[in-house]
Amino acid sequence: MIRKYLFENRKHYASKWTVLFIDLCIVAISFIVAYFIRFNLSFDFDVQKLWTQLPVVIVLFLVAFLISGSYKGVVRHTGIKDVYAIFNAICLASIGAIGVVLTNRFLELVNEFTIPLSIIIINSLLTFLALTFSRYVFKLGYERLIQTNEVPTKNVMLYGAGESGIITHNTLTNHSQMKVKVVGFVDNNLQKIGKQINGVKVFDKSILTPEFVRFNNITEIIFSIQNIPPKQLRGLVNEIVDLPVKVKIIPPVEDWINGELKVSQIKRVQIEDLLDRPPIKIKNSRIAKDFDDKVIMVTGGAGSIGSELVRQICKYNYRTLIVVDQAESALYDLQQELKQSGFFNYVPVVGDIRDKNKMRVLFEEYKPDRIFHAAAYKHVPLMEQNPYEAVKINVAGTKNIVDLAVDFKVEKFVFVSTDKAVNPTNVMGATKRIAEMYISCRQQEGKTKFITTRFGNVLGSNGSVIPLFRKQIEKGGPLTVTHKEITRYFMTIPEASQLVLEAGAMGKGGEIFIFDMGESVKILDLAKNMIRLSGLKYPEEVDIKITGLRPGEKLYEELLANGENTLPTYHDKIMISKVREIDYGNTRSMIDELCISNLFFKDNVVQLMKRIVPEYISNNSDFCKLDTKKGEFNPDEDKSKIVSQLNN
Repeated sequence: MIRKYLFENRKHYASKWTVLFIDLCIVAISFIVAYFIRFNLSFDFDVQKLWTQLPVVIVLFLVAFLISGSYKGVVRHTGIKDVYAIFNAICLASIGAIGVVLTNRFLELVNEFTIPLSIIIINSLLTFLALTFSRYVFKLGYERLIQTNEVPTKNVMLYGAGESGIITHNTLTNHSQMKVKVVGFVDNNLQKIGKQINGVKVFDKSILTPEFVRFNNITEIIFSIQNIPPKQLRGLVNEIVDLPVKVKIIPPVEDWINGELKVSQIKRVQIEDLLDRPPIKIKNSRIAKDFDDKVIMVTGGAGSIGSELVRQICKYNYRTLIVVDQAESALYDLQQELKQSGFFNYVPVVGDIRDKNKMRVLFEEYKPDRIFHAAAYKHVPLMEQNPYEAVKINVAGTKNIVDLAVDFKVEKFVFVSTDKAVNPTNVMGATKRIAEMYISCRQQEGKTKFITTRFGNVLGSNGSVIPLFRKQIEKGGPLTVTHKEITRYFMTIPEASQLVLEAGAMGKGGEIFIFDMGESVKILDLAKNMIRLSGLKYPEEVDIKITGLRPGEKLYEELLANGENTLPTYHDKIMISKVREIDYGNTRSMIDELCISNLFFKDNVVQLMKRIVPEYISNNSDFCKLDTKKGEFNPDEDKSKIVSQLNN
């Protein structure tokens, strides 16, 4: 009955005043026992003095408890901080008692009132032991009584026996609604191996075998190591991913809630945690000063990069933020998110960057000082099938915004490009490179500072490989990989957005900023790790299927084109690409021709693009045939053929 009552009322806690009353009773009993100990367990002392001193001692401890707040802790969750509070209260009360005795000795406020120093010391020790022991007994008794079949039980191993490991152990074992048994710690420190922490043994990592896991019924291994480099974490994870356990990790200490680790914060290791490249941290940021009292426009503001740009910009002291996107639902979702986060100083606009008249009205109304241009079509296979649409958005749409920026004397224009624009092998990459080239042409005119940023694949963005793999795992597989040797660079959405904002702040016009993205990641290895981190076996439970390279797809991406090199910036991970010289007059003329021509025939569109971007060589695509005689055709003759086809 008691167990049932406690389980049903486990969310009800004892009143803090009840705890305070019990603590004072313990103080009184400890004081009386201190007298018996001092006088060899006899009544060989003045009992009347004891009863005179007892109220004073109780009042002193009452004041000390109120000041330290030791009675406010939830007794069933008593931890080291509660013990510290009890210790501080006892020290304060003891100092107070000594102060009262000394004051009375010199001023004689109360006749013959004194407390022997030995009694004060003995009472302090007894009170500390009694209060700590009483809380421990209650906590232990509560845990034993509350154990029922309704509370799940699981065995875990903690990887890391340092301070974070001890905190993780305490967090797990103190959680009332989840019965967890920590079987042991795993650590590489030879001095710790074989010893015990909180009664739990520390093992060498060699103990982690399938037999050990099955024998101890271990269901989770939790990495409790702070500031572990991604490369080291990947190595450790690779050693245990084949075990039939879930692999979890605690967050960095700066993410702990009010400085305390919560069970809800212990998450499964994500593939993002295993990237070779440490996260970018911008230093000496000039963004706040650059945005101060400025009107900022973000195109493609509801997309993966654009929406994160908006989230980060909202934290600064700008004048107005205009968010433009043609995706109504995505823009509405972003609007609701910003409202719930307490941001209201922005203007959501449903609009298409191809509509120059609509865009001109926006420029006339708001007169932006900064533009972040993230609107684009980005999916390689789709754009390979729809080159005309790719040109209209990625080239003509960009051209509209660039021209308006020059006309309205926008101070800075930041263009979000991609590593696929480097030596492009597909339509999407070629359109982004053409947009870069047009921006370079317009940089020579007017006062607008044009800045370009290039980076690789963005983790978690719409259509990226990791969300696709997660969906395929949920469906039971197989995971689809286009080639065994294909590699990609990766960065997170916040990092990508941070780079764009920083580029806008540091840029002086005409630069192409690129990011040191570390080692490229082999997609096949990434797929295998994702299967294993999901607690599944490869290939027994989830297999991987090689589908072949898609049209226009590269085996690997590049951040620099042939003939380019870099210059450093004040951040060692951000560099400026020195692009090759282009013929501005001829290039702009061909881009204008590409944008105004109604070239619905795929070959005609791509043929013009290849004239503009000589390094554009198609790969695994229907457009490879246009490269067979590359460099042999006459531009004027080729143009006349295209016009003739259109007229027919």
